[in-house]
Amino acid sequence: MSGAPQRLVVDGASRLHLPRHIKFRYDEQRAAWIILAPERLLLPDPPAVATLQLVDGERSVDAIVDDLAARFAAPREVIAKDVIALLQDLADKGVLAA
Repeated sequence: MSGAPQRLVVDGASRLHLPRHIKFRYDEQRAAWIILAPERLLLPDPPAVATLQLVDGERSVDAIVDDLAARFAAPREVIAKDVIALLQDLADKGVLAA
């Protein structure tokens, strides 16, 4: 049986990108970063913005974690846990693809 599509599971090797129908941009009117999706508008918090700015389809999640851990001088394990949880949530909502 080939029922529902398989869930994308985010791990350190994942290379994620925004599908064409999803836009991540700075909105001047709101003075905030937004994610525009069909019939949805998401307002990511500053840590999510910092993470999403690195999601380009080229970098792995591990590379994103390394960049953020260096930038914010935080323990890599803590950053990795938070980043994977964030990216998994967005992938589950259809905002990210592999």
